[in-house]
Amino acid sequence: MTPRDRRILSFPAVHPCGDISPPTLLASLITLSQSVCNFQPQFFPTQRRNARETIRQIGILLVLLQEIRDRGLSIPHSTILCLAELHFALQKINFLMQDCTLQGARLLMLSKSQHVASQFCCLIRAVATSLDVLPLQDFDVCAEVRELAELVTRQARKAKFEVDPSDARAWKTLHNVLRLFARGTEPDLSSMQGIIDYLQIRTWTDCNKEISFLEEEISLECRDRDEREVPLLSSLVGFLSYCRGVLFETTEDINQSEGRCSTEMTPLTLTLLTSVNPEDFRCPISLELMTDPVTVSTGQTYDRASIQKWLKAGNTTCPKTGEKLTNIELVPNTTLKRLIQQFCADNGISVNSPSNRNRNIVAGSPAAAHAVQFLAWFLTRRLAFGTHEQQQKAAYEIRVLARTSIFNRSCLIEVGAVPPLLELLASASNDKPTQENAISALLKLSKHPNGPKNIITSGGLNVILSVLKNGVSLEIRQVTAAIMFYLSSVKEYRKIIGENPEVIPALVELVKEGTTCGRKNAVVAIFGLLLLPKNHQRVVAAGAVPALLDILVSSDKEELVAESLAVLAALAENADGARAILEGSALALITGMLRSTTSHAGKEHSASILLSLCVNIGAEVVAVLAKDPSVMPSLYSLVTGGSSQGSKKARFLIKVIQDFHETRTSGLKGSSPPQERSLHVW
Repeated sequence: MTPRDRRILSFPAVHPCGDISPPTLLASLITLSQSVCNFQPQFFPTQRRNARETIRQIGILLVLLQEIRDRGLSIPHSTILCLAELHFALQKINFLMQDCTLQGARLLMLSKSQHVASQFCCLIRAVATSLDVLPLQDFDVCAEVRELAELVTRQARKAKFEVDPSDARAWKTLHNVLRLFARGTEPDLSSMQGIIDYLQIRTWTDCNKEISFLEEEISLECRDRDEREVPLLSSLVGFLSYCRGVLFETTEDINQSEGRCSTEMTPLTLTLLTSVNPEDFRCPISLELMTDPVTVSTGQTYDRASIQKWLKAGNTTCPKTGEKLTNIELVPNTTLKRLIQQFCADNGISVNSPSNRNRNIVAGSPAAAHAVQFLAWFLTRRLAFGTHEQQQKAAYEIRVLARTSIFNRSCLIEVGAVPPLLELLASASNDKPTQENAISALLKLSKHPNGPKNIITSGGLNVILSVLKNGVSLEIRQVTAAIMFYLSSVKEYRKIIGENPEVIPALVELVKEGTTCGRKNAVVAIFGLLLLPKNHQRVVAAGAVPALLDILVSSDKEELVAESLAVLAALAENADGARAILEGSALALITGMLRSTTSHAGKEHSASILLSLCVNIGAEVVAVLAKDPSVMPSLYSLVTGGSSQGSKKARFLIKVIQDFHETRTSGLKGSSPPQERSLHVW
């Protein structure tokens, strides 16, 4: 479904410009009238009577307009204002007819039946008013045309626009279903099936399109800061989600291949994501997720709009600590901003709207909340006790449901969806669709704060490991590597994962043979495990260093290269890792990356690697760096343009190289060889 620029039942009509020529205006009126008449009432899921009457009325008007055109009658300028108002009303009617037949809007239009009927009535009355004040005496018209105009006006004023009785019955049933959901009572399936049948939502795909449309409508509401309709829209999404999961047994024509990169981690998030609590993303003042985090002189971070409002109110203290601010400078916290953006991307949260961000954390209405809870119970029972086909369908539904919001994931975690998903995955050794759906569902749930714990305590590590090693497809294995990353984001699990002798070698194999996305997922998973120092030697022993160096040589993907450099920088801090990097003849490669990479993070990681090599290996490395004329300019650029940490390491490395030059110069006059004297410095 293509993105829409307007919300449903909003009619952005425009008045014709004042100097428009009468023939041009007449031609446009005819075109608009023809457009309305081209709609066919039988294709309206609701409002068929009103659509039929509107088409009949505009059809009469079209005859009048065509008569004026065909007879070549002169249109005086005194009528332009009336015709312009008629044009304005016809635009709105056209928008209304489009909305009534819009794909995905069937349930929403049913829920607004009374409002839509009143819109038909108001717009046809507007047409009648425009014609009523049209000065026909200023036209050179015959009696036939005059009678036709009077007929249009009369018919428009007499026309009755009411809610179809069948629409009213369906609306009442829908209202009762939503009321039961809101109370926490599961409605009767036959009532829900009746609504779905009435709206001719015949397939899983049709139902999914309705949900997608409503989700988009909610986003438009939040974008426009007009959120009055959000509870209703959320309730409709909950109702349809329940119907999609319970009433439709098959997911025909659904592309079940994940086939996409599952962890779009930037280099900054590699270092910090695993150690930051999402609650830290909330502004201490507004308690909302921050969109533009800034740091004040006390070191505390706030959303820019909130702290600016605080300061404009005359406050001179830090809201959180109460300390007096030494200045009112607001320093952008770009690192935290990227973390928040990544968190929002991972969880399907809109960064732009506070209400939309909250809606992903809590349900948009009680009816939506209970509908999702009932659906989560149903799907979990299907996973545990259903046939194989029902289990596969349930896994796919969980995959889709968990993709939507944090609240949905919470419901699935709470009802215990993880253990039966793991059982299904363990039993699907050669079943590609089942593996895809189960592993993708587990990936979504692993992003929830309680997801890793549920997977580990359910004995899921060995199941995930088996798929990482022997998954039916490379895409499935790369999704599994992403799950390993989320598991390793929990401090206490890094030891459990690292001590399993097969996990790290399996990740290294994926680094060697995976797609760009698979390599990326494996690299970030390894990085997460390296946050436990005991895993350093295991990663080196698994052959990670040659695999990572190969990425630096062969990949043109900037992010992947930067992330590989980040892992190498972590490994270089350990003597075994530094030695493995040097034995891989990587010194020239790393200095080349320092000089040529366009990524600031990549440059900083390169400098960090070189510094660690100097510290852990000694003069052998320093001597090479001292001879390379490109190293010092690159380091000076980091000092001035890098982050505080990157700048600090660059300054330290510059001092190391300068000390080496001084020591070598003085060593020429002494008895000790330069290498020995340099080693003595270390």
